[in-house]
Amino acid sequence: MYEPEIMRTGERKSRRMRSAKALSLAQGGFTLIELMIVISIIFILVGMAAGMYSRHVRTAREAVLKQDLQTMRSAIDEYTMDKLQAPQSMSDLVDAHYLREVPTDPFTNQKDWVAHFGDTLLSPEQSGVGIDDVHSNSDQSGTDGTPYNTW
Repeated sequence: MYEPEIMRTGERKSRRMRSAKALSLAQGGFTLIELMIVISIIFILVGMAAGMYSRHVRTAREAVLKQDLQTMRSAIDEYTMDKLQAPQSMSDLVDAHYLREVPTDPFTNQKDWVAHFGDTLLSPEQSGVGIDDVHSNSDQSGTDGTPYNTW
């Protein structure tokens, strides 16, 4: 009968020591190397997210540029067919209500489109020539490698 009491006392001491170790580890915090590893992982993840974000922003701006160019070219063609004369400036399209306003170039953040003046006629009845195409004024290149001012 005396033996089980010793085991119980030994078990109690063992349990107390284990809980004391767990408590001291919990209160001790992290080592410097553990913190450096975690911070390094966080920086790597943030760097990857920033790269993906900037790539998505560029893709979105390219989509806006394509849509704006398509809209302005369509308005130029409609104006030319309706008036039988090509517009002489981008403001002619706004004044005649073919565009609500001249859109802002998403890469230059200005309304500085490069208008191409040509002498092509869209119909035999057309009496005057003027703007027949429009391009971006940006000197940057797209994700496909072509400059935006050639789109």
